[in-house]
Amino acid sequence: MAQPDKKFFENLSGTGKAIAVLTSGGDAQGMNAAVRAVVRMGIYVGAKVYLVHEGYQGMVDGGHNIIEVSWESVSSILQVGGTVIGSARCKAFRSHEGRLQAAYNLIKCGITNLCVIGGDGSLTGANLFREEWSGLLEELVKGGKIERGTAQKYTHINIVGMVGSIDNDFCGTDMTIGTDSALHRIIEVVDAIMTTAQSHQRTFVLEVMGRHCGYLALVSALACGADWVFIPECPPQEGWEDQMCTKLSENRAQKKRLNIIIVSEGAIDTHNNPITSEKVKDLVVSCLGFDTRVTILGHVQRGGTPSAFDRILASRMGVEAVLALLEATPDTPACVVSLCGNQAVRLPLMECVQMTQEVQKAMDERRFEDAVRLRGRSFENNLNTYKLLSHKKSVSELPKSNFNVAVLNVGAPAAGMNGAVRSAVRVGITEGHKMFAVNDGFEGFAKGQIKEIQWGDVGGWTGQGGSLLGTKRTLPAKYLKQIADQIRTHNISALLIIGGFEAYESLLQLAEARAGHEAFCIPMCILPATISNNVPGTDFSIGADTALNAIMETCDRIKLSASGTKRRVFIIETMGGFCGYLANMGALASGADAAYVFEEPFDIRDLQANVEHLTEKMKTGIQRGLVLRNENCNENYTTDFIYQLYSEEGKGVFDCRKNVLGHMQQGGAPSPFDRNFGTKISAKAIQWISRKLKENYRQGRVFANAEDTVCLLGMHRRNLHFQPVVQLKAETDFEHRIPKEQWWLKMRPLMKILAKYKTSYDVSDSGQLEHVRRPRGQTDTGPI
Repeated sequence: MAQPDKKFFENLSGTGKAIAVLTSGGDAQGMNAAVRAVVRMGIYVGAKVYLVHEGYQGMVDGGHNIIEVSWESVSSILQVGGTVIGSARCKAFRSHEGRLQAAYNLIKCGITNLCVIGGDGSLTGANLFREEWSGLLEELVKGGKIERGTAQKYTHINIVGMVGSIDNDFCGTDMTIGTDSALHRIIEVVDAIMTTAQSHQRTFVLEVMGRHCGYLALVSALACGADWVFIPECPPQEGWEDQMCTKLSENRAQKKRLNIIIVSEGAIDTHNNPITSEKVKDLVVSCLGFDTRVTILGHVQRGGTPSAFDRILASRMGVEAVLALLEATPDTPACVVSLCGNQAVRLPLMECVQMTQEVQKAMDERRFEDAVRLRGRSFENNLNTYKLLSHKKSVSELPKSNFNVAVLNVGAPAAGMNGAVRSAVRVGITEGHKMFAVNDGFEGFAKGQIKEIQWGDVGGWTGQGGSLLGTKRTLPAKYLKQIADQIRTHNISALLIIGGFEAYESLLQLAEARAGHEAFCIPMCILPATISNNVPGTDFSIGADTALNAIMETCDRIKLSASGTKRRVFIIETMGGFCGYLANMGALASGADAAYVFEEPFDIRDLQANVEHLTEKMKTGIQRGLVLRNENCNENYTTDFIYQLYSEEGKGVFDCRKNVLGHMQQGGAPSPFDRNFGTKISAKAIQWISRKLKENYRQGRVFANAEDTVCLLGMHRRNLHFQPVVQLKAETDFEHRIPKEQWWLKMRPLMKILAKYKTSYDVSDSGQLEHVRRPRGQTDTGPI
């Protein structure tokens, strides 16, 4: 089949165009990364780029609030929270006179392309401005403020929006800029509170932001294993007071030393009456007499440095926004750049706004099920998973499946593995299975280190790094007979393996061993968990986001060190085996000048070009450099070699330092993304195992030998997919332990463009304006 023609952005020119970017409404971490990406991409394509300070107020006031900027103007803002160009609520822009003045100020600068970073109110205002544009120009002509020729030259304005909101309250996108960073702040506080709460056997009621949307409360409850959560979209049933108190007292009776309750600031009951954190505290104290404290997080959630996820998301969206402006015609509706799964998409702005308003309308009318559905499949999946994990049924309520399911970790430890195990155990028990934990991977399996694991055994596991079950890189091939014996001894009906490339290879070996060992004819599933993100069949692996944040935080500190000494270049070595994911995405998140990866071969000429590029950079106001190198990118061009080359070639211009990050990338508490991702895919995997057990149960036993009973659950582009591991063999480079095709390589040009390198950028996936998907019935696969 003929491949469709690839489309490259070199064919899109910004020459003669002017782009303005503004931030409006509430601030959110990552807005600066979006501003930086718009400015640099705009300048890269030859357009003039203007920053509008103080949001719409600056557009109305004009003058020094609208300034043309250079490449260096947005240096050092990537890691800064909030918005450096300011944001303001603007009453003037809501009036016709205010918009007329704003149009005049833009025309004076020749600006007809506007990029707005804000919430639904800011974006609605931008759309109204676009609709009125021709009328506003006509008024300016009649008022003698502009010439008729000027009005004819600037007949229309193009609007592209990016959603910056920590609440994640905008329909049409899975994540808004700032949400992941806000979750980082919440989880940091929860982790800290847990230690003091355990010391004193306390109950903590945490109030988080979200006046109209419970996303932050719901996902943080999922990520920390909270006992109860209150959100506006799903009020508790009548009699919730007694139910909650019963659950809290049961937990205490089971020797749990703390209780965490999370309340969204907009939480309501089924009659739309507010449920406040103080009300919840008073209830717990009066009913149970527990020592209870309230912590209101407030603006802490808006503060701090943006997470790696937000920096990369904002950078991708900023570049996509410029492409959308370059491709826009007078007939193109105002669009918003959104994230669907792992894909940047363009959606009509007003369709998204309309659906967002429908959610609020549904809540006002107490149609809460509709409100949850309208929030999107991602939100609905979060809610369903939380319900599965948090409400332990009594023994009499549980179904009896008579199936034993074993869970084990294989390969190197990855942050988030423990959360995935907890999820698997609790969902498995809810499904009626007996759950068994295997210690120390297949080595432990062969030795019989297998024991039943109960609901309470996995309490508090989500926030812990490493692998509490123990993990080994050993493959099962040399222990096949012993493992088969243990499967029979413990009557194991299905396997869930959580791990990296070794786990994938293990499952291939077990699938091949089915011919000689009938014990392996059971459903088996792997969840990818490795910091290297090198498992085929998935865009993301559990643990990679935590490692990326560790790299980014170190790079931020190193950049501060370099800014003090000036004229210094740091060479930083990352882990990942032969997979360059961490080096490349770490470079994008930290604003590095170059990243050397195995997947993109380089030679001495490339190294020389990088040195020359840094030499030129030292002549500007940005007198520092950051270069990332994947540990196995080239056997000859080692970190020491590159360090010595840069030191020699940069003599008299800059000096060099090197830093090998090592195992710090593997440690630490899991990030909110890894906790959430691991929890949800693990729950989905157990549900898949339950279905396969029923389908393959015949004559009193499980017998599963079809390809589709040995699968990997991965996220690809927009959805989660179960893929038979045998089919993934063709997609795997076994020598280098990486997939043959990797999505993040499309991010390589993005990193280079933002570092001021000339490069080619394939934009074949861009350019299509899609429509907002109306909610339908829930399917098994879908966005996370």
